[in-house]
This record gives sequence, C-alpha cells and structure tokens, in this order.
Amino acid sequence: MERKPIRLSGTSYAVLSLIGYLGEATPYDLKQAMTVSIENFWPVPHTTFYAEPTRLAAAGYLDERQEQHGRRRKLYRLTDAGRAALDAWLAHPTAAPPEIRDEAILKVFAGADPEPLLRERRQWHVEKLAWLQQHGAANELGLAGLPGPTRSWLGGIGYHQSAIRSIDDVVELHASGRLDELVAQLGQLAATLGGQPGGGEDGDTDADADDGAAPTAPAPDGSA
Repeated sequence: MERKPIRLSGTSYAVLSLIGYLGEATPYDLKQAMTVSIENFWPVPHTTFYAEPTRLAAAGYLDERQEQHGRRRKLYRLTDAGRAALDAWLAHPTAAPPEIRDEAILKVFAGADPEPLLRERRQWHVEKLAWLQQHGAANELGLAGLPGPTRSWLGGIGYHQSAIRSIDDVVELHASGRLDELVAQLGQLAATLGGQPGGGEDGDTDADADDGAAPTAPAPDGSA
C-alpha cells in the first residue's frame, strides 16, 4: 500500500527516539517518559505529542497494534523505515541553533530591575539541578549506562550549574554598581541561557519550527 509522505519534525524524532529506547510503548508510556527526559530540553505541547504516534504509524514509521483484551491500548514499535529515518537524522552532523526566548531578559531590556528576576530564576535552576542530580532521566527510564541519555543528563546538570554561576556573577555586579561589567556579564548570561528551550506566549513551544537542517528522512517504501 502506497503511503502518503510526511515531513518529520523535532517532535517526530523525539517520539521515534523514545520508542527506540523503550522498544514498544503506548501514548501514555511515551508521555511519562517524555516528562522525565526530553521535556527538560525539548518541550512539546501535549496535544501535538499525543497525536504524533498515529501520524507516524500512518506514514509507515511505526507499527501500531491494539490489545485484544483489557484496556485495548494502542502500542507502537519502530518499523525498519522508522529506524532508518532516526539513524539518518542522528548521522546528520548539524543541528538548528537554540532559540533564546526569555521573559526575564525581555523585562530587563524594558527597564525592570534585574535582581529580583534573576533571584527567582536562580531558584528555578537550583530546583531543576537538584531534581536532575537526584533522579536523572536515565535512571527514571531504566536507561542508566546508555550513552545518549547519560550524556544529555550530564549536559543538563552542567547547564544549570553554569546558569547559577552566571546569575550569581550578574547579581554581584548589579549590587556593586559596576555597570560596564554588568552589561558584559548580562550578555554572557544570555548566551549561557541560549540552550534553554523557548516558550510561546501561552507556555507552549513551537518545537517543530527548527528542523531546517534535518536531512530528508528515508520514505517507508525505501525511496528518497
């Protein structure tokens, strides 16, 4: 049966990668896994994420089966085409740059006092860092020791540690009135926070608008 080709987005690859690790999963399994792993650096609106497995299955990238008894849940597994598409994306040596979208920095630009904003932001980083150090996606998903989840977990810890140090430097300079150094440090802080996923005005993220550098995924029928 000929399948209609679809564009694979960041959300597509998030779903494919999670199913690749889990082996087989329901949409609920995927959402739970997303919450403790990818959502820390790639937030996706819930409605988009829940709809993606069905879209991928219709295009031939996932195999879909339904339980015959009990809750009759749908379960998804990678097809050969899904694995090939994921492997091709992983092999592509570039990625879109991060999108800086930070309300605190926007308020500072507009004239707000940065110190209370940055103190609040610092506390957020402290709490996220504590969660990562205590749990970690690799442990939560039973993936401890696998290179990908472990590297992203360590990268998250380093990101929050760096952000806390940068905020401390900015607050100290602001308190001392050293304006020139403060301006330079704010620029450095903005660069540090550039890895933080940007949110839309309603809190959602347009996570699929950044795939310009992604390769064309192999079609399920093997054609380019």
